[in-house]
Amino acid sequence: MQRRYTSFTSNKIPKTVGRQSIALSQMLFGMLLLGLFCGCTHTETVVYTPPQNIETLIAGDSTKVWKLAKRFNGATRMNMEGCFMSYRQSFTRSKTVSDTNGLHKNCGESVVGQWEITADSIGHHYIKIKSDQYPSLLNQPQDFKLFKILYASQDSLQLSFVHNQFGTRRRITDLLVREDLVVEDRNFHH
Repeated sequence: MQRRYTSFTSNKIPKTVGRQSIALSQMLFGMLLLGLFCGCTHTETVVYTPPQNIETLIAGDSTKVWKLAKRFNGATRMNMEGCFMSYRQSFTRSKTVSDTNGLHKNCGESVVGQWEITADSIGHHYIKIKSDQYPSLLNQPQDFKLFKILYASQDSLQLSFVHNQFGTRRRITDLLVREDLVVEDRNFHH
């Protein structure tokens, strides 16, 4: 039996070769996308280690009063007016904490509680505020709230916390500064 060899001098590729080539291309493209997706989604968690004198930075020698300079909901800067502008939070060396909401019309109830510094297994540090008011105010079973410390200095404190609002969990980041500091663009509006 004589074998016949055909040369591929024409523009036509046999259908089976074309289908295999397309399938192989699609498979390679899918693997490339999977590799990019898996390779790009891994992010290292940056752990901020606060200074050893963190309690003094937060409460000063006796009492330190902080005001809200900026607030972010995710990456979006929030408007600052009314209750945000009048909000003050006082931390004492005796580990009590309170805010001024109740002193201002339509700003809600003031929260009074105890605070401490705590850390998780990864090494993130938190200000843990415990108050009997939290279950009813925040509609949660716990009597505490954790505020992750992102940065702390003599003049500023950057905290992040999860807030449930209308059934949606949101990450809020606050920049607090000493009460006596002037902050440009604090009265921010979009």
